Amino acid sequence: MSAPLNAQAQVAGQATAGSFWQRSLPLWVAAVLLGSWQAWTTMAEVPAYLVPSPWLIAQTLVSDAPLLLGALWVTVKITTLAFACSAVLGVLIAFAFVQSRWVEAALFPYAVLLQVTPIVAIAPLIIIWIKDPTAALVVCATLVALFPVISNTTLGLRSVNPGLAAYFTLQGATRWQTLSRLQVPSALPYFMGGLRISGGLSLIGAVVAEFVAGTGGTGTGLAYQILQSGYQLNIPRLFAALVLISLTGVAMYWLLAALTRWVLGGWHESERSV
Repeated sequence: MSAPLNAQAQVAGQATAGSFWQRSLPLWVAAVLLGSWQAWTTMAEVPAYLVPSPWLIAQTLVSDAPLLLGALWVTVKITTLAFACSAVLGVLIAFAFVQSRWVEAALFPYAVLLQVTPIVAIAPLIIIWIKDPTAALVVCATLVALFPVISNTTLGLRSVNPGLAAYFTLQGATRWQTLSRLQVPSALPYFMGGLRISGGLSLIGAVVAEFVAGTGGTGTGLAYQILQSGYQLNIPRLFAALVLISLTGVAMYWLLAALTRWVLGGWHESERSV
């Protein structure tokens, strides 16, 4: 009995070690890239106003932390509100599309129109029409992030197993019972995929809307700090703001990926295999 147990323990240890190295690969790649960047800027004596070194960017993150963290909070607030609005509105619109083919045929082209219209073209109008700057930025970011939720949720609600649908019909299930017990569980993987896309688009929409708004003051986000840093040739602060935006996007993706594993991990094959 001890030999099979030892073999199983050895295999489990190898799998754990392999998983550790696999998870640490992005960190190794980041270390190599940052090290190469630092070595190049140091040996070539690249001016900081052209390309700052990673060490100088890190120093700027520390020295300008109060300013950058305040701007980060504004951007995160707009992104979170836009993401929540896009999730709720996207689900409600998808439910309406599924309940009536006529509604979908009449309104779906307008959802596509919102997706393909550049936000920089309509953001100035929204900012003029809506007096509150935060609300205007949230609306702009919501329009950017809305379509993936609508599209994926609608696809998921329609991707029901025909046999199960026939069984529900045979049992005399009501429309609400079919929706809540069959269509919604079937649509969850599609919905979570749409949320992951929408999270990144919410951040992009918030940053683009801030660029278009271009308003100063204390309640400004990271995009305004990037603009100001470019005007002042404060390139290290510009890169520091870019780093914060990138880290925010990565954090949003991993949070939504963890939420997906929590929602689907116990029953759906896409997460159980992972």
